[in-house]
Amino acid sequence: MYSAPPAPSDGAASPPPAAGQVKPGSRRQLLLLSAVNSADTGEQSVISVMFPAMRAALDLPLAALGILGATAKLAGVVFGPLWVSIAQRVPRTYVLAGCSGLWGVWTIAAGFAQNYVQLLVMSTIVAAGVAGGGPLVSGILGDLFDDKSRGRAAGLLFGSAALFTGLLGPLLGQLSRFEDGWRYGFFTVGVLQILAGVALLLFFKDPGIGAAEPQLAAQADTVRAQRPRAFDRASVRRLLRIRTFPLICAQRLLGSQFILLAFGVVFLVDVRGFSNASASLVTLPAAVSYFFGTLAGGITADRAHRRFPRTGRVAILQTSYLVYGAVAFAATQIAWSSLAVYAVLFSLLGALQGMQPAVNRPLMMSVIPPELRSAAFALFLAVESVAWAAVTILVGRLGDSIGLQGAFLWSLVVMVLAGGLFATLLYRPYAHDLAVLQDELDLRATDGRSSPHEAQQER
Repeated sequence: MYSAPPAPSDGAASPPPAAGQVKPGSRRQLLLLSAVNSADTGEQSVISVMFPAMRAALDLPLAALGILGATAKLAGVVFGPLWVSIAQRVPRTYVLAGCSGLWGVWTIAAGFAQNYVQLLVMSTIVAAGVAGGGPLVSGILGDLFDDKSRGRAAGLLFGSAALFTGLLGPLLGQLSRFEDGWRYGFFTVGVLQILAGVALLLFFKDPGIGAAEPQLAAQADTVRAQRPRAFDRASVRRLLRIRTFPLICAQRLLGSQFILLAFGVVFLVDVRGFSNASASLVTLPAAVSYFFGTLAGGITADRAHRRFPRTGRVAILQTSYLVYGAVAFAATQIAWSSLAVYAVLFSLLGALQGMQPAVNRPLMMSVIPPELRSAAFALFLAVESVAWAAVTILVGRLGDSIGLQGAFLWSLVVMVLAGGLFATLLYRPYAHDLAVLQDELDLRATDGRSSPHEAQQER
């Protein structure tokens, strides 16, 4: 049974920063997490941006793009929770550096693939490693920043990854002009992943489980030494009893905005007739807009949460879905002759999509106890991966049969609008679960010997 030792008697812990303020060193830590998170996105960027060149070199059908993406996501379903479980026995900094950084050697290996089967195997191995990055980074983020500033921090974290992808996309697109240029895309990303992993090992300091919760500030020394409970059935059952959690997972099944990232360049090449090099140019303004969308979404969500704590974040999330569906219709169902028009529309979609991780991650953090957050994000991302895989395969097959424009209508417009309507179900459970967690943290603050399970029973 968990039992927290008494606070040291020879000196008081440093007082926590005021709500919404950032603790010293948190921005530097966030920068390191952003570097790892950004490098993790690179491998899928190579596949999505350079698929037309890879298709010509390896003689691949369009459906191969869907299978590559789906297989990678399904690998994450298994290996995401596995890495989280390992991080409960090994310091999570080491696990994160290994699975999301040093794992880049496999990304380099993918560049040597000689056929579709080899490429599929290597990309799956890469995905199995980086699957640990999402839940671990999100869990650590919740320990670095308090509830009133997490939206802004999440915006910076995911926005920087999008900005990296946007800058990388046009560079990768230009590599398509050279024979086997796509291979150098894998080599470049793999090296960047390794460098990010080394930097994390050298400079990152784990804040500890629950370190950003004001109620646990008196236990700061103990918190830093804590590791999360085992990722077992009891933990999963407890997560499922937090009604917001299964609802946000179900809502995420309808969040198919990622389809534009995977198939957007191919859509512009195959359906609208632009060259691979030209079409890849839209990734830069779209990614820059995603970056500013995450910043704006995080700041807006933080302000909405402070003013309307029971409904603010859910309202921002729902609005982003509904507006995205409307703009996606204009971007994919209407033929525009100018690439500049697509750049503008894709940028709007990038900004709207960028708002979502800056809202849904803090939303989950505010209702889930600190020691269960990494496990929650592992399950959340596993659900997301299943949806990603299913929709990606569907779009690939529909694209081969009825064309990408028709596939986009159902997968990118109708599904996202349905996800926006589904978010209505979150309002009441979220308000309830938010209050329950605050009551639990208050009880744990007054009785440091209470475990989370005991605190819940006492309440």
